[in-house]
Amino acid sequence: MNPADYPEIDLAPHIEQAVLHPATTTEQVQRACAEAVQHNFASVCVYPAAVAIAVEALHNRSPQVCTVIGFPTGATTAATKLYEAHEAAEQGATELDVMINLGWLKSGRHDELHREIAQICEETGQTVKAILEVGLLAPDEMRQAAEICLDAGASYLKTNTGWFGGATVTAVSALHDLTRGRAGIKAAGGIRTASQALDLILAGATRLGTSRGPELLAQRDRPAIAPEPRP
Repeated sequence: MNPADYPEIDLAPHIEQAVLHPATTTEQVQRACAEAVQHNFASVCVYPAAVAIAVEALHNRSPQVCTVIGFPTGATTAATKLYEAHEAAEQGATELDVMINLGWLKSGRHDELHREIAQICEETGQTVKAILEVGLLAPDEMRQAAEICLDAGASYLKTNTGWFGGATVTAVSALHDLTRGRAGIKAAGGIRTASQALDLILAGATRLGTSRGPELLAQRDRPAIAPEPRP
């Protein structure tokens, strides 16, 4: 896709600038926050240990502070996730990307999965994005996970952590059909080009989790180079 074909789509408000490398430094978090303010990104997504740093760096400006809960496997206990979510919210995070327990889903322990997500939604009062890790799910499992998380109160369904595969147009389209406007869709993992970002938005993504936000905007703003005429 040529990004120039869709000038009406503004990428910046869709972008969640991710700072989730395990060796991320304080300076890198602060730089990501400055970039988010400069470009009017939707949020900055950091590890729980960096929430306070991001909150201080953003100073209540428009980008939200997002953090990850039970990341990246979702296999911690429900009590641990709830504590992690509470602590993040108390420190100022307003968006929580919660990795679901895939083992529970695949074992048919749907009530426990529902209870875990619902409790985080209810007790924190923050925006919860349930991470489904769709690359590890069969289509029927993705449908089950989506319905459980929506019923539990999740505001968004997120495609991937980025650790086990990336977002695809096929997955986003499927989630768009499943949600029927009941929740947002966050595409995450491997979003490296403006063209790819636009494809995902057109498929139904309302947020884009990426560590390359400024690069995507630079690609979008770069004028197309016309081919040289043949002699």
